[in-house]
Amino acid sequence: MKGNELGIVEPQTFTFAQPPGGLELECKRTLGPITLAYETYGRLNPEKSNVILVVHALSGDAHAAGLHEGETKRGWWDFMIGPGRPLDTDQYFVLCSNVLGGCKGSTGPSSVNPATGRPYGLDFPIITIGDMVRAQKHLIDHLGIRSLLSVIGGSMGGMQVLQWVALYPEMIRSAIPIAATSKHTPQQIAFDEVGRQAIMADPAWNHGDYYGKQEKPEKGLAVARMIGHITYMSDQSMEEKFSRRLKEGDYSFKFSADFEVESYLHYRGDNFVKRFDANSYLYITKAMDYFDLSGDRLIAKADTIRTRFLVIACKSDWLYPSYQSLNMVRQLKGRHVDATYCEIDSTYGHDAFLVPGTKQEQLVSNFLRNLCAKS
Repeated sequence: MKGNELGIVEPQTFTFAQPPGGLELECKRTLGPITLAYETYGRLNPEKSNVILVVHALSGDAHAAGLHEGETKRGWWDFMIGPGRPLDTDQYFVLCSNVLGGCKGSTGPSSVNPATGRPYGLDFPIITIGDMVRAQKHLIDHLGIRSLLSVIGGSMGGMQVLQWVALYPEMIRSAIPIAATSKHTPQQIAFDEVGRQAIMADPAWNHGDYYGKQEKPEKGLAVARMIGHITYMSDQSMEEKFSRRLKEGDYSFKFSADFEVESYLHYRGDNFVKRFDANSYLYITKAMDYFDLSGDRLIAKADTIRTRFLVIACKSDWLYPSYQSLNMVRQLKGRHVDATYCEIDSTYGHDAFLVPGTKQEQLVSNFLRNLCAKS
């Protein structure tokens, strides 16, 4: 283990909203009990003022850094979290939870419905980004934390960052949305809908009732992931990585994966179905499509907040193009909010925030250092 890497981390859970109460959702239904899976890195200081909440993207989970016992795959943001890293665990207490509606330890459609003793499936209520954040707030309260030094995340994580500020501005000292937007465009909604239709068109989906059955909607979920993954990359990165290279050096003259890029997409799709639930994909993408904090929804005209923003975009991101982040900054500055915009000149496209070696690491590190220096 390198000196700046985290070692073994212990997954944890927190259960709340026990019946008959439950958590009231934006769809006007209540849900409970609710379990959230989470991990923490670093130590909480006596004042509980050094907390950084990391919020994950669509296919992410609570395992953001370090290793689980007996496993070799490090957390999805391991290069950002650890001693001496941008989210320095020698200084900060870093927390990440799996979202409500997920399938990696938090309550979602694959969880058992206590009313029936069977998995929820489509009986699970439609959720929103706001519901995810309100559930996270219960976890934060449970840990006795009254303020957050920063909330940071990319893509859907960036949406959660904005939602935290909208709901609990007095708690948030700083916010770092990366490769994000304040609302989905029709094109972004369209890509999500095509992915959902791919899942629902799979006969094995069976109207969401496939748990415990031999056949699962793996083909549909794999296609949805393939569609999504195309949008996460850039034209330049795909050209550099694959170009028009053939797997076998010549055409097969069959409907098989002749090109390396085709083989890669099949690989990504086949691996995704091993770790993700098709129904969770439906629910989470719908929550992203419903998300809208444009105009006065993020910060009302009469509100004044002290949250400092670092908004990061990637020049080659065509899924959430940089103009959406710029619009976000203009919206914030129009409310006299301290907001800084930075653009990463990377060829990795939307996925740049998940790739080490970009300017993102230095930007986040410097921003947090300056934030703490002004305390």
